[in-house]
Amino acid sequence: MRMSFLLLCAASRGTTAFNLPSLSASQLRSSSLRSVTTTRLHSTSSDSSDFDYDLLVIGGGSGGVRASRIASGHGAKVALLETKLSHGVDPYYSAIGGTCVNVGCVPKKLMVFASRYPGEIREMEGYGWKGASEGVFDWKVFLDNKNKEITRLNNVYQNFVLKNAGVQVIEARGTLTGPNSIQVHTTATGESSTLTAKNILIAVGGWPFKP
Repeated sequence: MRMSFLLLCAASRGTTAFNLPSLSASQLRSSSLRSVTTTRLHSTSSDSSDFDYDLLVIGGGSGGVRASRIASGHGAKVALLETKLSHGVDPYYSAIGGTCVNVGCVPKKLMVFASRYPGEIREMEGYGWKGASEGVFDWKVFLDNKNKEITRLNNVYQNFVLKNAGVQVIEARGTLTGPNSIQVHTTATGESSTLTAKNILIAVGGWPFKP
């Protein structure tokens, strides 16, 4: 998980509020696209031309992103539906990238990194560093930088991981209406339309609740 986090951080060409290691473009391509081949998907049932897409994915979390990216790499025409492409306030804490990027692994790690510095600073004098002090923690500054980093990773998922793999990303909520059809509720306009696909993958994850 740590390597995946660093990979996504390094993938963006933009800047980050946190100092993170970078990877070369060739390393990124070999890591993120290593499963891509020119093999075409095929079926013995109906022709793919009967549908808008070979694969429609509902949900842009870890599972949906990888499934759509790999399928596109094998020659499928793929679209992915995600309600929000950038995180925000309730009910849109989660967005493209899923729980891990928006409210899970990434913010958790940043909070852990922030919490470890006072202890390290207290140890510095024993290693010869004079005058170091813990200072005062500014929660607002941390939150602002945390949100900037998550927004950057949202953009990485949309514009690097998926777009470069040939996946069409649609900011919308999908409702299954049949074995090969989805009603699409566009987030920005509230308009509804219908898309069809030879294969449909539901990868919406879950949401915690008190039983």
